[in-house]
Amino acid sequence: MHRVYFDNAATTPIDKAVLEAMMPLFEENFGNPSSIHSHGRTVKTAIERARKTVAGLLNTSPAEIFFTSGGTEADNTAIRCSIEEYGITHAITSPVEHHAVLHTLEYLAKKGKIRISLVNLDEKGHIDLNHLEELLRENPKTLVSLMHGNNEIGNLLDLEKVGALCEDYGAIFHSDTVQTMGHYKHDLQQLNMNFLVGAAHKFHGPKGVGFLYMNANSKIHPFIHGGAQERNMRGGTENVYGIVGLAKALEIAYSGMEEHHKHIQHLKTYMIGKLQQSIEGVSFNGDCANADRSLYTVLNVSFPASDDSDMMLFNLDINKISASGGSACSSGSNIGSHVLTAIGGDPNRPAVRFSFSKYNTIEEVDFVVSKLTELLKVEA
Repeated sequence: MHRVYFDNAATTPIDKAVLEAMMPLFEENFGNPSSIHSHGRTVKTAIERARKTVAGLLNTSPAEIFFTSGGTEADNTAIRCSIEEYGITHAITSPVEHHAVLHTLEYLAKKGKIRISLVNLDEKGHIDLNHLEELLRENPKTLVSLMHGNNEIGNLLDLEKVGALCEDYGAIFHSDTVQTMGHYKHDLQQLNMNFLVGAAHKFHGPKGVGFLYMNANSKIHPFIHGGAQERNMRGGTENVYGIVGLAKALEIAYSGMEEHHKHIQHLKTYMIGKLQQSIEGVSFNGDCANADRSLYTVLNVSFPASDDSDMMLFNLDINKISASGGSACSSGSNIGSHVLTAIGGDPNRPAVRFSFSKYNTIEEVDFVVSKLTELLKVEA
């Protein structure tokens, strides 16, 4: 068996068609998009065509799409600039958000700019919408920042319900949709939100490029100054190759979304069943069994405790299996997963996040489960 890659929530392999779309920008179309001559205009046209593609897929206006270096920059822009622009003094988020959100809000709170309220989670790790409404009722002038799909356990948020609550209480709503972009359709005419974030490398596009959707009524100042690029919203020469690749990747994702959803959900469901049959005491973190409330690309598994629990990921790696112990952004950290801690995970049980893409197969799942069974028998 070749090396198995089950860490697609960290990053996905680039689609060959995406790379092909990018290549002319590396070669003959090399101009600076800010230049007014023909070389520059050609590249500027490519950027605007990409913007129109992304906007069309999300059912919004191209004027509401701003390209960034990735999800983290887009999150920081939405959070920091909206707080400053609107004089927001209170933010509502959850203890299971990505660190791009949590660390940004914690920094602003440390500086005395805002207070933070953490919304409660239910027994499966979902956002308690009743508690969210209580917090909104008690705190006017609020920013709500809640992710659509959790990057570690895969729980999904009902964007429509949260958007409606924010509208009722006059709150600003920002959602990090990095894990769900390209895997679910986001109709921005149907969602009441001020800011939405995506990153190309999570849906088979290139790394180092993302975008921020900013509702036309949500005017904020730039986060990065230094030029008039992105209609004066982000200084710096655009990552043209990445932008074109992002648009192509999202286009491909939307065109094959139903087929890929069915294929990947089957892999996840199959792996759950195989693990339950093969490994006594295995359990699953989050709400993975509920297909309507769980991201179909992510499966977070807790294995029985053993003396070699800390070696689980290493042992998988030397057995040709790439997986993660949680958010890839925390790799190498000995702090552990803040998400699993928040939902009451047992720190003595090794947890592994397996995440799938359209390129994975049933044969790979069988191989991984077989290796896990061997490893756990050796460790027992």
